[in-house]
Amino acid sequence: MTATVAAPFPGPSLTSRFCAVLGDETRPVRAPFTGEVLYDLPLSTPDDVVLAVARAREVQSGWAQTPLRERVAVIRRFHDLVLAKRDEAMDILQWETGKARGDALEEVLDVCVVAQYYGRLAGRVLRTRRRRGALPLLVGVEEVRRPVGVVGVITPWNYPLTLAAGDTIPALIAGNGVIVKPDPQTSLIAAWVADQFLLAGLPDGLFSVVTGDGPTMGSAVIDAVDYVMFTGSSATGRIVAERCARRLIGCSLELGGKNAMIIRADADLARAAEIAVRACFANTGQLCMAMERIYVHADVHEEFLAHFIPRVLSLRIATAPGWEGDLGCLVSPEHLARVQAHVDDALSAGAIAIAGGRARPDIGPLAFEPTVLEGVDESMILCRDETFGPVVSVYPVLSDDEAIARANDTAYGLNASILSRDVRAARAMARRLHSGSVNINEGYAATWGSTASPVGGLGDSGLGRRHGEGGLLAFTESQTIATQRFLGFGPQLGLDRERWGEVLAAAVGAMKHIRF
Repeated sequence: MTATVAAPFPGPSLTSRFCAVLGDETRPVRAPFTGEVLYDLPLSTPDDVVLAVARAREVQSGWAQTPLRERVAVIRRFHDLVLAKRDEAMDILQWETGKARGDALEEVLDVCVVAQYYGRLAGRVLRTRRRRGALPLLVGVEEVRRPVGVVGVITPWNYPLTLAAGDTIPALIAGNGVIVKPDPQTSLIAAWVADQFLLAGLPDGLFSVVTGDGPTMGSAVIDAVDYVMFTGSSATGRIVAERCARRLIGCSLELGGKNAMIIRADADLARAAEIAVRACFANTGQLCMAMERIYVHADVHEEFLAHFIPRVLSLRIATAPGWEGDLGCLVSPEHLARVQAHVDDALSAGAIAIAGGRARPDIGPLAFEPTVLEGVDESMILCRDETFGPVVSVYPVLSDDEAIARANDTAYGLNASILSRDVRAARAMARRLHSGSVNINEGYAATWGSTASPVGGLGDSGLGRRHGEGGLLAFTESQTIATQRFLGFGPQLGLDRERWGEVLAAAVGAMKHIRF
């Protein structure tokens, strides 16, 4: 495991790129790689949120009237800027999050794929649709899609470009304004996103970034906007849902997971080990869709580990921007302490670390070895609680049924994986898993990267979906416009109510035989 050679931080001058009016307070943002202060983050106030939302509302009314093709053109120019400036984006991402550069590139490419998808989809999904009227020919009906107004996007630190830009793109295409409240650790990449939108031609004030802590500033955003897109912990997600419910506004919540991978007896074990390494340790395990539990058929358990453990031990930890590292470090001392506490608790209760298990301050202040545990049981914290780090527990199982039962034995339901040569059997198993996404012969990228299909969680893993048509329609409200033609619904043609009722009943009965 090696460290990389540092590249320079893009510079404190970038901190001038925040859009909202800011308060006088600042907070230091430290590099996870080194612990050094990168810049002092200007902090917004709740009053700044009110001003930012008011400005967005002013601009949004005109943006909603802008032809869809022009809105899409802005998003396509944004796509081109992000792709062209990917090295700048990856530098900021690595410095702010401590992730490996390959994981940073995934964020850049994901944003571009989302922009392409919704740019192509928008015209078909947002068009006005004719619907069948109450009485054919007598009532003409149109369903119109209207933007909700101003959307609040509250993002975590682990995928700050993907979530700030990827959720904003469909909201803007739908005609909304957007206020992004990033995690304080990763506010600069959100400001960079704002810069690219402005350069792409987005009206000034339509998209703003407000900074600060979640309890204060997140609450201020929820109290001011018309819809909330939140990604974070299940505990915070409940608070967000309750606050939105009090205001009767919609929300979409992608929350935590304790995701399970099932390795069947017929799996290609060398390939399974390769997939598992990526599924467990991408983004240093700081990924809501990462695998934290692996259930391996007992017949191939030892052989799988013989492929898996050497690959885990060969992973290189990056502690500076660059391409050398396979995984990065953890994001903060507090998060390092949480991951270490989960592992220490398991080890003290009898679990065995067959790879890793400890922090590596000799490599970097927040470096933690990729860790594989055996012998984890219900007495241990990490058996059920999300660790959100480079830690996975492996369990032998005697059958597919046992694997499914144990995978489903969780309050979460975000992501799952099945590795098998028998794809038909794996698909049948997938339908039995309590999970919003199931990847067959992959860990998470197959479902997440298939942007045309929705992703999201069940149970404690959240509400709503992103991606797919629903990921665009979520930022709209439907309006029904019905036009009455000719006869009305009250008595007509000089008939009394009784005879008119008989006419209406006959008309409804006849409709049964008409194809619409």
